[in-house]
Amino acid sequence: MSEETVPLSGQPKGLLQQMEELMASLNADLSALDADLQSAGGSAGREVVEEEAV
Repeated sequence: MSEETVPLSGQPKGLLQQMEELMASLNADLSALDADLQSAGGSAGREVVEEEAV
């Protein structure tokens, strides 16, 4: 188990709290990835993906 899932107080976190923290972390990672892609000219790649999805 990683240190992030075990609080310092020794009390285990509830599943809901763990999921909320993981979702917040994932959201931050996806936001950073989106910003990187947009700064690298990701709009052209997005058009290709949309066309392939049709």
